[in-house]
Amino acid sequence: MSRHFNTTGPVIASEHYCIDPMQRMDWDEISSLIDAKKFFVLHAPRQTGKTSTLLAMTDTLNQSGEYIALYINVESAQAARGDVSLGMRAIWGALADSAYYRLHNDCFNQWREELWEKHGATGVFKAGLSRWAQQAALPIVLMIDEVDALVGDTLISLLRQLREGYIGRPGVPFVQSVILCGVRDVRDYRIHTSHHEIITGGSAFNVKAKSLVMGSLSRAEVEALYAQHTAATGQVFCSEIFAELWEDTHGQPWLVNALGNELTWEDKTARDRTTPITLERYRAARERLIYSRTTHLAQLSDKLKEARVRSVIEPMLKGADSDQSLNPDDVEYVQDLGLIERARNGAISITNRIYQEVIPRELSWGSQMAITQNQAWYLTAQRHVDMPKLLNAFQQFFRENAESWLERFDYKEAGPQLLLQAFLQRIINGGGRINREYGLGRKRTDLLIEWPLDEEQGFYGEVQRVVLELKLLHKGLPATLAEGLEQTAGYADQCGAQEMYLIIFDRNPNTSWEDKVWQRQESWQERIIGVWGM
Repeated sequence: MSRHFNTTGPVIASEHYCIDPMQRMDWDEISSLIDAKKFFVLHAPRQTGKTSTLLAMTDTLNQSGEYIALYINVESAQAARGDVSLGMRAIWGALADSAYYRLHNDCFNQWREELWEKHGATGVFKAGLSRWAQQAALPIVLMIDEVDALVGDTLISLLRQLREGYIGRPGVPFVQSVILCGVRDVRDYRIHTSHHEIITGGSAFNVKAKSLVMGSLSRAEVEALYAQHTAATGQVFCSEIFAELWEDTHGQPWLVNALGNELTWEDKTARDRTTPITLERYRAARERLIYSRTTHLAQLSDKLKEARVRSVIEPMLKGADSDQSLNPDDVEYVQDLGLIERARNGAISITNRIYQEVIPRELSWGSQMAITQNQAWYLTAQRHVDMPKLLNAFQQFFRENAESWLERFDYKEAGPQLLLQAFLQRIINGGGRINREYGLGRKRTDLLIEWPLDEEQGFYGEVQRVVLELKLLHKGLPATLAEGLEQTAGYADQCGAQEMYLIIFDRNPNTSWEDKVWQRQESWQERIIGVWGM
């Protein structure tokens, strides 16, 4: 079978388009840490290429003739949770199997009963590694993947046995270097013991020399990856897609590969390799991927339920003024998960445009499914979306249902913005697109609706473009209105939209609905802007 874009599991160079994993890390730094007998951490968001990189590093070290390197994955021990005996048996099994199949060494199966009887669950892993190091002809490098999947006392036992082995050198033989790999840095492990204590990973594993972060693909690497498909098949990607691809993914490897797969395989018409991949084909593939709610995107939505994640993402969704109230540890944690990135000036933003689109969709999915609205009711005879009619309907819906519906959201502070987006998504889905921009310091959420006026031509034909600015009332109505009108007109200019609307949410519980609900038209530099109060 010819090579293809990989969306599941480690990269296999003979089967998948790929960037050499060894080029994605600073190998000089890693090899110097190994030479110095250090224990360290390599972490990166899910489906970034960690496992592929560890396996490539293992092969490189083994081929060097200077080390014995072994990769193990301990995720199977997650099910044991705080049961140390069960968890360590799973970890020992992973160690024994990997040594047998990757190094053709059956020592851990041979030592199993003796060492377990002598050392028990809380010492057997250290004892096994010590005996191996004593007998090995070369220094050993052990790479442990999915460490942060472990739970409670099982994780504490593993970390402490590794620490004891490190501290006991050189008097007691032990492995030369250990690389812990997972989504999070060890400092972010919050371990709940069976005695209801909370122990941080940093305290249980205070011999860590360094934490290395594995980054996403560069823009040049993204283009090089797609060029491999063109070289293999002759199929051409139109050059204008790459600017969009970069903004949508910022090089997140799974997203880059998933879009490549969507473009070249899931779009069955593109299996004819003489078909060029155009910008509109790309945009359609992007929308299909977002709407599919694949495993990767479902994992992202699951993380949104965590309190630490909510504390960072919610202010961004509601357009908070600044990040002064954010907990720095929570910001680092959410950054480690790959959901946000920080600019050099400290500004925080959602990592890429697809995540920016997916997050509010996921948070409002239940509401979107529960809203009963008929798309056809909001279309004119010319197949335009009748935005005043739609906003009037939402205004009445919001007035009647806000209190009960907003209680359904985990992100209550951003509830009005999410509820309007759920309402719009219910109408626009299946015909048009909604693009979103939001973040700390923006003081608003920008929405761009794109609606094709000809069903047959779709986005290749004439498109209705509508801008909506969502703002919370602050500093009084005149100041909020003046700021909002300028922002709305500016965003419309940026998007080339002819229709523009400003929606102002008043969250003051002491203000009556009669005062909150209103609508009017305002002008800003010869532009007419519809304004709705809610």
